[in-house]
Parts: sequence; structure tokens; C-alpha cells
Amino acid sequence: MGGALGKVELPTPETKLEAKMVEAMQKRASKGTSVRSFNTIILKFPKIDASFRKCKAIFEEFDEDKNGAIEHDELKRCFRKLEVSFTEEEIEDLFKECDVNEDMRMEFDEFIVLLCLAYLLQEEQSSSQVKSRMGLADLEATFETLLDAFAFLDKNKDGYVSRDEMTEAINETVGGERSSGRIAMRRFEEMDWDKNGMVNFKEFLFAFTRWVGIAEGDDEEDDGEEA
Repeated sequence: MGGALGKVELPTPETKLEAKMVEAMQKRASKGTSVRSFNTIILKFPKIDASFRKCKAIFEEFDEDKNGAIEHDELKRCFRKLEVSFTEEEIEDLFKECDVNEDMRMEFDEFIVLLCLAYLLQEEQSSSQVKSRMGLADLEATFETLLDAFAFLDKNKDGYVSRDEMTEAINETVGGERSSGRIAMRRFEEMDWDKNGMVNFKEFLFAFTRWVGIAEGDDEEDDGEEA
């Protein structure tokens, strides 16, 4: 299947930030991954969920007006406090990229995705200093797990996950059982927000917040089927 996977036509990144994100994930995937099956990812759901919820304290700290969301100015102050060295334009791009509701504010799940993207891009800029400068040591393992998980799914290391790659990953987990194709398609459809047949890292992250129960409540009914 590897040869076929390499022939998938890649979408054109819609923004400069998306192009940087895809390039960073290509480099990351080329380094390999410790994940050996989709089941490995599923088993980490509880720990990832707990880590995300610890991030709630950071979110609430920078939600200065206590309206349940982080606005653009609050995000800039958040980045200054965490010593994340992005330019004004890069912060603006990150905000727009993660503001999927297009309401000019970051909900909690959007904030988690934004921090993980910032971690990825900051790592690309200065891999030796990123962890200490972001001040997010408690989330480091979680971000690394998510990067590893995406790299595992991205079989041909092009920075995207295709439908065929998702099917291959699920097949490796359930040993080619008849239900594997259905499971793979459901999970892929949950990730492929723009329905272009390819999933980038941002789409993967938003799907992950739902899988572990951060975005819209717990999604436990499928886990038993896959585990």
C-alpha cells in the first residue's frame, strides 16, 4: 500500500501558517514515531484528557474578563507571559487559524489546539529552547504524544493523513477485522472538517479534543469497539 499512498494529490495550503504547519509535520514525521498502533493512541486518552484539563487553569488565568473565552489582546498577553516568541503577524495568523467559530475569541478547545500548534511551530524555530520558554512543561508529554500520533497516521510523511492511511492504521490495530474499514471511515470523517479527503494537523487536533471529551462531552461509546 505504501506506493499507492505516495500518489495522493495534496491540497494547497490556504494560509502561510498552514504551509508552515504542514512543513513542520513533514519534518517531524520523517524522524519516525514511537506509536505502533492506533490502539496505543486510544489507551492514552485518559492521560491526555487529564493533561488537557490541567490546561484549564492556564485558560482561566488569561481569560481576564471571565467571559469563558480568550480574545486577541488576552492571547498576546498570554504569549508574553509564557515567553512564546512569535511576531504580531504570527500571533494573528495563529488566532485566525484556530478560531474555527469565527467569533474573534478562543473557546477552551480552540485554545488547546492553538497551544499545540504554537508548540510545534516554536519547536521548529528553536527546538532546544521551546519547552522551557513556553512554560508548559506539564503539557510537553501530551503535545509530544499528539505529534507522535499524527506521525504514525501520516504513513508517507507528506504532512497530511489520507483516507487510505487512516484505513491502514486501523487495520494494523484490529488485524484486518471486518469492522476496521467502518471504524476508520468514521474516525476519518470526524477529522476531515473541510471534506477535501486529507487531514492536516489542526483538523486532527480538533478531532482529538472531541475524542477525549474536551470539546462537546465524552465520546466513549466508540472506544470499546476499537480497544
